Amino acid sequence: MTNIRKGTLARVVGVGVAATAAFGYFSVGGANADVYVPLPPSSINEVMGDGTNAHVDISGESANINPGMVASPLSRNVWTTGHAQVNLAGGEANNSKTSTHLTVGYIVACQVDLSGGMTPEAAGGVTVTPGTSSTATSYSGTGTLGTTLTLGAGQAKELNILDSEVPDDFGTDTHHPWQGVTGPHQSMTWHDEEFNVDGCGGYAQARSFATAAVYTPHGTGYVTAYGKPFSIG
Repeated sequence: MTNIRKGTLARVVGVGVAATAAFGYFSVGGANADVYVPLPPSSINEVMGDGTNAHVDISGESANINPGMVASPLSRNVWTTGHAQVNLAGGEANNSKTSTHLTVGYIVACQVDLSGGMTPEAAGGVTVTPGTSSTATSYSGTGTLGTTLTLGAGQAKELNILDSEVPDDFGTDTHHPWQGVTGPHQSMTWHDEEFNVDGCGGYAQARSFATAAVYTPHGTGYVTAYGKPFSIG
């Protein structure tokens, strides 16, 4: 197991893909006390056109919601823990040229019902469709865990666990949110990864996601698993 970023994130090399959406709403009350939220696992299988079976799951997930450091009802701190795993079987799973990119993170929103539909984009962006919320939703970019989000009503942002920095062919550093592996198995584990929400005067929600891009000699597939939404006050 190799440490990826400072402190808590670790990865296990392998490969995989798949997706699911676990819909629902779990309320934990206001952000005026520490609240521990255990979250159920989520998994799915999908078969690509070349017969490759892709499976992804999110397990061991939990969140700990704390009052903001500034003691304001507009601020919340969230500490997250979980494990995402992708596996390939059959078809081109064991082809030496088959590989996957795994992107894991959280969608965080203010005054948006995340139990509604969401569409992952191949580039990593997420479009959020409001559920019961009557406020128009705007998706406004990505970031990484460990940062503070400023969210207004109807806004949603994506926070990725990884921010890998690699040089391109000209020596310039580039950043990407995925872990790339050749082979049929891949997993990612995070522990006590923090993010902060500020400026949200209404209810705030978050939910995890794990997106796998699968590349085989005869096809490309994208599959996303969603964890259960949870309230952050």
